Amino acid sequence: MSYDKVAKVNIEKIIGTKQVIKAIKNGEAKEVIIASDADQHITSKVSHVAKDYNVPIAYVDSMKKLGKTCGIDVGAATVAIKQ
Repeated sequence: MSYDKVAKVNIEKIIGTKQVIKAIKNGEAKEVIIASDADQHITSKVSHVAKDYNVPIAYVDSMKKLGKTCGIDVGAATVAIKQ
């Protein structure tokens, strides 16, 4: 389901942990998608910031599939959908 959300959003997504955290703090993120198979050391920072800023979090199974859905050739640990 979350893969579908990401696929439908064309330009209005932010890929990468640092950029996602920045978007959350700037109030630009409507929702955050986190790959469950990503390193928790990386994703825990995003989930903590998202919870602090009351941004909904959805989880998907695969970094590789999330990256592919975003149109990149590498896996994506986190993606934010912009407001």
